[in-house]
Amino acid sequence: MGVKHSLQMGGACLSFLANILTVLSTASNYWTRHHGGHSGLWQECSHGTCSNIPCQTMLAVTGACMVLATGFGIVATVMGMKILCHQGESLRGQVTSAFLFLAGLLLLIALTGYTVKTAWKNDVFFSWSYFLGWLALPFSILAGFCFLLADMIVQSTDAISGFPVCL
Repeated sequence: MGVKHSLQMGGACLSFLANILTVLSTASNYWTRHHGGHSGLWQECSHGTCSNIPCQTMLAVTGACMVLATGFGIVATVMGMKILCHQGESLRGQVTSAFLFLAGLLLLIALTGYTVKTAWKNDVFFSWSYFLGWLALPFSILAGFCFLLADMIVQSTDAISGFPVCL
């Protein structure tokens, strides 16, 4: 197994892991803990009763960015698996890398906005769903770099294939 295949395999694994973390983070209601309950992007639970959170601009932006990041991440993972399975075809990892970097950027926007909105509240603590979102960010970016480096190896191999050199 060569370096290119190892990078592609690593990128696919990292993007899959980033997707799992992003979906768990987006879907759960444990972004913050407060006295008597917890809340997420969609619902707030207090003393065992959960209710929908009224529309707030920052929460809507955070939710939209998280959903878009999940979508771009899933598309990138499918493209990465396609690159892995079709070794002979000329599938480039640049688009896959771009989707993973875009998913990372959307995660960064969502989490930074939520942090700024929530950090100033008294007696509110960030919880595990919030931290899963932050954990998905480096995995998404690292996966993008893996696919980008693998694509650079493919392009450089194609570029020097006509020269009489021994590598």
